[in-house]
Amino acid sequence: MAHNEDCSLHTLIKTMSKSEKRQFRIYVQRYNSNTDAKFLALFDCLSKLKKYDEHYILANTSISKRQIANVKQHLYSQILKALSTVSQQKNIKIELREQLDFATILYNKGLYKQSLKLLDKAKNKALEHFENTIAFEIVEFEKLIESQFITRSLSTRSDDLAIKAKELSMSNVLNSKLSNLSLQLYSFFLKFGYAKSEEDLIKASSYYYKHLPSFEYKQLGFREELFLSMSQLWHSLIIQDFVGGYRNATRWVNLFDKYSNMKKHYPVFYLKGANYLLESLYFLRYKSMFTEKLNEFSLTIHNSNFPKNDNIKTLIFLYENYHQINLHFLTGKFENGIILIPDIEKNLVTLQYKVDEHHKMVFNYKFACLYFGKDDHENCITYLNKIINNKQLGMREDLLCFSRILRLISYYEAGRDELLEVYIKDTFRFLIKMNDLHLVQKEIISFLKKLNKIYPHELKNAFKHLHQKLKSIENHPFEKRPFLYLDILSWLEGKINNKSIQTIVLEKVKNMK
Repeated sequence: MAHNEDCSLHTLIKTMSKSEKRQFRIYVQRYNSNTDAKFLALFDCLSKLKKYDEHYILANTSISKRQIANVKQHLYSQILKALSTVSQQKNIKIELREQLDFATILYNKGLYKQSLKLLDKAKNKALEHFENTIAFEIVEFEKLIESQFITRSLSTRSDDLAIKAKELSMSNVLNSKLSNLSLQLYSFFLKFGYAKSEEDLIKASSYYYKHLPSFEYKQLGFREELFLSMSQLWHSLIIQDFVGGYRNATRWVNLFDKYSNMKKHYPVFYLKGANYLLESLYFLRYKSMFTEKLNEFSLTIHNSNFPKNDNIKTLIFLYENYHQINLHFLTGKFENGIILIPDIEKNLVTLQYKVDEHHKMVFNYKFACLYFGKDDHENCITYLNKIINNKQLGMREDLLCFSRILRLISYYEAGRDELLEVYIKDTFRFLIKMNDLHLVQKEIISFLKKLNKIYPHELKNAFKHLHQKLKSIENHPFEKRPFLYLDILSWLEGKINNKSIQTIVLEKVKNMK
């Protein structure tokens, strides 16, 4: 969720757990002078507010209008300092930064040997966890001390440090190039979704191959292999190569088996890799493998040894529920997916400060599709309107487009013909604006436009005709996208055979190889 600068402090406080708030109070009250401090009064006030309200703060504390900016800034820094004392044993980066700070204190006191000893331990730990950026910083600090003070056998020491600095520098450059490539491709995917034209495919592929750095596999450490797998995965997904996506996501997840201790230290990377592995299997409609990998994922994340913090808990909630819904799509049991919705919505409210608009949009679209599969078109429209009417959404243009297409069909099914013509025009304009008026969308809109002119006894043939047209382009490279978002063919087959969508999907699941 986007927040302006004024409510960033409020957002931070609202994300704090009870134990973290207790730790904060212990931290700031270690000095008696802080007991009645204004920043503590501000903390208490913001803890009670559901929404940031500066007028309420000024009226209920002794803080003046002139003071509030400084008090807020001081409170923000105090909270972060308190939280860092809780997190330092759980995060390798914070732990290494702390060791660097201690080494700097020893250096400033002239205790050079002690400083170097501490730096050497920190460097080995950084290398062990592939934190090469921090390792390079530590080596540069060691070089600084060795260049000013005679502490050891300088002739061999200087050579060792120079060689290690060069190795780390080259590794960091490669790591940076691969992470930049991964980020740019991910940004493209978030904004535009899957390639919808030859131009999109060429644009994504040319960028990928142009910015892919040259390297030898034996040069790659954990992080370099990770960012390479991520880049390859985004490229595969953008060009709708889901088999390639499955291979690259598998490589990503397998890295955490190859480097066994990395799951503990980089759980977020593991979670994201497992998420895209499951998503690739879902798009491949590989139900048995999807079920197997989802069970493996659940066992891993609910194991007592798997790390837990607020960020990790949020990601676990998102990915586990997202793929539980996908499982119900694969099995055709829409009613089982609908049972999950109230609990997911309740958690989305609880996690409102931690879940972004993109994930909320995806859930709302999934909810709409579940209700569509159960022929509950009023609820389907309700969730689609949450997406369409949200003006904050600026990503996943593909979902914004297909939400409108599904809404048109749902209005027709709900018998709300008085709104259908208005929304057909609105959808037509939106698709043109988004450059997403392709053959599938054109056929659906054209069909819905003509429905009022079709006699009841001709309706079944009209559905058959549309089904034949869409079936012929189901596997077209750039026309198959709609079938990823909406099972339009099952809907048409249900209309033709006088069956519900769920019945059609269940029959397909039964016959699926």
